[in-house]
Amino acid sequence: MGEFVDAALSFPAVLLSFLLVVVVLYWLLVVLGTLDIDVGGGDDVGGDDGGGDDGDGGGLLDGLGLGGVPVTVSLSVLIIFAWFVSLVGGLLLVGLDGALATALGIGVLVVAIVVGLLAARLIALPLRKLYVSGLEPSRADFIGRECVVRTGKVSTDFGQAEVTAADGSSAVIQVRQTGEHELTAGRLALIFDYDTDGEFFWVAPAAT
Repeated sequence: MGEFVDAALSFPAVLLSFLLVVVVLYWLLVVLGTLDIDVGGGDDVGGDDGGGDDGDGGGLLDGLGLGGVPVTVSLSVLIIFAWFVSLVGGLLLVGLDGALATALGIGVLVVAIVVGLLAARLIALPLRKLYVSGLEPSRADFIGRECVVRTGKVSTDFGQAEVTAADGSSAVIQVRQTGEHELTAGRLALIFDYDTDGEFFWVAPAAT
């Protein structure tokens, strides 16, 4: 156990240990319904369609083979796998010191990042089916359809849900409600309107 902790707090794993803590805290907040999955960027329906910075970020992700899914998902997978590889490499370097240990540590870090990128690309392939970009299918096509709440709650300024289009494809969309209905994770909601300014759908509890 002591070697594990030492390796996690030593170079090169220590560079990724802090990022791993951030990832764990972020997804904990997502599960609790405090944050949306696409915080910090993403390509899901209902997200930001404009802005030069988002376009540049999307181009970078596409170039790395990580496009089509929220950046938070891709980065989380990359960091988790890279941290694990760097930790294993750090354990193998225990007992070494000096320039040799530093050089090997840098090599382990490079390998860890490459493995993380490959893992993120592999996981992004099936996840792309859950996210659509642009207007295909049209957002108007979702109005009148039922969706499943995917965040801990839906309020007047927060919420995400999964909706299935007529062609069988599914998408994660931004949703809001006008009242104080209890719309929690797993509940069915009815999409009744789309807000073009806020780029989200208005929903209400579905009839049971």
